Amino acid sequence: MAVRLMAVRLMAVIVCAILLASCAAVGPDYKKPEADVLNQWQAARDASVDSAAAEHRQWWKSFNDPVLDDLVQRAYSQNLSLQVAGLRVYEARALLGIATGLLYPQSQGVNGSASTIKISENADPVTSLPPGVGDLVDTSYKRYGTSLDAAWELDFWGRFRRGVESADAGLAASVADYDEFLVTLTGEVATSYILLRTLEERLNFAEKNVAIQQRSLEITDVRFRNGLVTELDVQLARALLGNTKSTIPPLKSGIRQTRLALSLLLGLPPSDLQSIVGGRGDIPDSPQAIAVGIPADLLRRRPDIRRAEALAAAQSARIGAVEAELYPSFRLIGTVGYAAGSSGDLFDSGSDFNLGAFGFSWKLLNYGRIRNQVRAEDARYQQAALAYQNTVLNAAREVESSLTSFLRSKERVLTLADSVAASRRAVELAQTQYRDGIISYTLVLDAQQFLLLNEDQFTASRGEVARNLIATYKALGGGWQMREGNDLIPETIKTQMKDRTNWGGLLETGNTEPVAEEKRGAWRAPDF
Repeated sequence: MAVRLMAVRLMAVIVCAILLASCAAVGPDYKKPEADVLNQWQAARDASVDSAAAEHRQWWKSFNDPVLDDLVQRAYSQNLSLQVAGLRVYEARALLGIATGLLYPQSQGVNGSASTIKISENADPVTSLPPGVGDLVDTSYKRYGTSLDAAWELDFWGRFRRGVESADAGLAASVADYDEFLVTLTGEVATSYILLRTLEERLNFAEKNVAIQQRSLEITDVRFRNGLVTELDVQLARALLGNTKSTIPPLKSGIRQTRLALSLLLGLPPSDLQSIVGGRGDIPDSPQAIAVGIPADLLRRRPDIRRAEALAAAQSARIGAVEAELYPSFRLIGTVGYAAGSSGDLFDSGSDFNLGAFGFSWKLLNYGRIRNQVRAEDARYQQAALAYQNTVLNAAREVESSLTSFLRSKERVLTLADSVAASRRAVELAQTQYRDGIISYTLVLDAQQFLLLNEDQFTASRGEVARNLIATYKALGGGWQMREGNDLIPETIKTQMKDRTNWGGLLETGNTEPVAEEKRGAWRAPDF
């Protein structure tokens, strides 16, 4: 009967605690910091810039290159650093579970004991008893007991709820950090691939120019042996040929280094990636226009902005968690159990006992320690708010800067295309006129030098256009959406973690999604 009464009392306490938890928590309620954003991009007036909204979920597909698509997918599936970022999300989810558990009795346990006690018959307290009484004392006895103990600090001022709120925001920040890394990863893969194709095209042009100059050297040598020109023409042709050949080894080295960099991004051992990227290829054609939307779109799309905002929210909640220590804390302590001198009597109706207690403590004389801790947390929040505002400004700068570079590099490519066409025609004319003895070899030399220079610059500029476009996509914050609905780590790693530790349902798909901002800090069931 007493146990039932204790259970009723415990249930009443739980109900009261939940009602108390509905009280407003001390400290500031989070409000998103203000951030200045423009109404439209400065480059929006350009014909290549479209102000229509776009998410750029798979922006790399705009290059229409199946190899690039495959590289991005491989990097998403295999990059080890991305998997580390995913594991940090699960770490943040576990920390949220710890914060949630503090909403419930912080100390509880089932205890059991069995003891045999023998006291001395020739020492106190037996010898201090009146004569004859000591003979009546049982100096040897046994004791058996079991009990359920619990201690609960009620969340009267919202200290633990603020902790959950902070952990909720911390989880959101870790997910945004994963998304930011994914945006960076896809951008680096695409940039490295464009660089690889650019170097391959530059190598092709260098080898073609070597063939042209080799033919010119042969013609010059024949004319010299026939006494039509001096040795000077031969040596000039040989010097130009040697100079052009000298550009080939650095290009081959650059190709090798770029392939090694791609291997790392793909989570592969160093290899030449021949089976993945194939042989030499062309620079993918960049789309003529890009949809950029409006600057306000960045606030919800760019992961680094979402991460900075979540960090500010987490810090705001810490202010309230510390401020709650300025007020008294209330604790409920309860014990229910059985005790008997014989194991057979342990669970008899007369063996039960219970204890219920209420207490409070107040750090009244903290000598300003808590108050200054609140001030320190507030200063940290202000830093986080300013960091958020700076992140928004920097995001806008990156978009404007990359857009400008993309547009200007497109203009340069158009100019160089005309220059390359003119240089190729000049080489044809110079070689013909030199064979006919109309011009000196110096003009042939100049024409071939201009051709090599212009073709190399034209190829490098085409690659620069693509890289600047990739930088624009990165600045716009697209690409992270590819992880939606997918696991953050491979199934093989999940299996290893489950074999080591009981993760419950936390590793299941969707269990790492952060709660909505308005539900942060809400009372919820613990993770068992």
